[in-house]
Amino acid sequence: MRRWRNALWCLLAICCCAATAQVAGQGAPTFVVSDLPAGRPLRIVVYGDMRVTDPSNTSDTSPGVRKWLAQKVGEERPDILLLTGDMPFHGSNPEDWKVYGQETALWTQEKLRIYPTIGNHEILPDPVKGLANYHAAYPQIEQHDYYSVQLGNIYLITLDSSTFLSRGWEQRQWLDAQLANLPSSADFVFLLFHIPLVSDLQTAFMLGIPDPAALDLRHDLEGWASKSHAKFVIFNGHIHNYERFEMNGITHVITGGGGARPYPIFIRGDEDLYRARTYPNFNYLLITLAGKHADAKMYRVADPDAAQKSVELKDSFALDAK
Repeated sequence: MRRWRNALWCLLAICCCAATAQVAGQGAPTFVVSDLPAGRPLRIVVYGDMRVTDPSNTSDTSPGVRKWLAQKVGEERPDILLLTGDMPFHGSNPEDWKVYGQETALWTQEKLRIYPTIGNHEILPDPVKGLANYHAAYPQIEQHDYYSVQLGNIYLITLDSSTFLSRGWEQRQWLDAQLANLPSSADFVFLLFHIPLVSDLQTAFMLGIPDPAALDLRHDLEGWASKSHAKFVIFNGHIHNYERFEMNGITHVITGGGGARPYPIFIRGDEDLYRARTYPNFNYLLITLAGKHADAKMYRVADPDAAQKSVELKDSFALDAK
């Protein structure tokens, strides 16, 4: 009897240690990058919502400007490329991913360091096949649906907004552990996920964004940001336009102008810091980070229908560490 009791205690001890290690491990970065360029500012590009598919589809996406933007982003040669989701039109269709590979060939050639997030189109129409194709396209994230990366003084947290982010769910617990264990070297926390936590009046009314769960997450993040030593910046897509907000210490940037069918915003609320009425807003964001200061610039495709396309600077703002 004593032998069985001792065995039981040993089993319980092993389980407790494993559980403790799992919880502790949730606060550590998934990846640590130690080979960032030294001696010059970092160049970071953020964009998404390309909906790459057969170029003959001109209703759900704009293939000409989409392909041109992908080439332009590659020519920027960013040190870090953040993708806000909806890269393919149908994530479970391997043909869409094949076209994606062709249109982003320069990214592969330049060996860009790419960090994506899962949008709603990555899992359409078959979530299982869609996720398998997504992970095959981005082997660098090693099958993680959500993950974190320590990049110098940037701590990147990438979430999967296609699944539950409510309190008590596994991903939310992981997020809380990440934020509770931010390294002291992190001057900036970049959060990357697809569906925004804040939007213009028109989007809130027409699409119901943000929903109650998103609002709860936003308020929770505002609490973390207020007591953190780091500056919080959230990057989203989903809305095929561009919006920017500063709310309770967090900068929110929505950049979903990668080529998907453009979404017109006729009414911009007072909280939206982007005031231009230009349409459509095919765009990307370029951030130049030097130490504790960053300059961010939004470049818009000036004329999507022009034979010789170009970009124009339409928004600029600063990001400063606390």
